[in-house]
Amino acid sequence: MWEKARGIGSRLAGGPRGERRSRAGERPHHLFEAAAAYVAACAEDDQDRIDEAAGWVTPEALSFGINELACRAVVALARERNESPGAVARALLGLPAV
Repeated sequence: MWEKARGIGSRLAGGPRGERRSRAGERPHHLFEAAAAYVAACAEDDQDRIDEAAGWVTPEALSFGINELACRAVVALARERNESPGAVARALLGLPAV
């Protein structure tokens, strides 16, 4: 009973939400850690790591983290290349320039 009450109390106090523990006793993974691990594993075509990272957080949280990572990556590349984010995004996807 007290375990359940502590869980509710931590959520009300701003504890981690949308995070899952991968194994008993380990700290929950942050959604951005999951997104970074997932995208890196996808880039390296490592299905085991993809599956592991996908289980760290909810699918919604992972999607949000991947979107945020993509936005930050495009902005960083645009600054580095002195181009617009739109031009960089289109180039990364192999689309013709507008």
